[in-house]
Amino acid sequence: TIAGNITHTNGDGVALFDRAMLEELESRSTVASTPWFDGPRTFEGPLASALLDAVGAQGSSLRVIALNDYSSDVPVADLRDFPVVFATHLDGEVMSVRDKGPLFMIYPFDESPELFNEVYFGRSVWQIARIEVIE
Repeated sequence: TIAGNITHTNGDGVALFDRAMLEELESRSTVASTPWFDGPRTFEGPLASALLDAVGAQGSSLRVIALNDYSSDVPVADLRDFPVVFATHLDGEVMSVRDKGPLFMIYPFDESPELFNEVYFGRSVWQIARIEVIE
């Protein structure tokens, strides 16, 4: 569910996505080392920028909220400047809640080593339930 400052909705002021709808968006595969898994892993899913475009996001920041209500505020600029993915697959397998799914926001840590730090780790929300476009 994406809410907030968006122009394209398919619900009562929100944009609702299922897996099939997410898979229709422009996607990317990213091989990345992370602090949460041993060794580099392959993450695949829609580009975050494609998701923003699909909902007509107008804000400068996102509040990304996990199933357990953990949230992180993420600048939209991150998603425009780097090929961030909302991973739905890990090493070719659909991500379950047990494996940090159904969506895990992954930065291209190996391609852009300057992102491999606590700031971006904190923005890499897993088990994403909803996103609010703010500001």
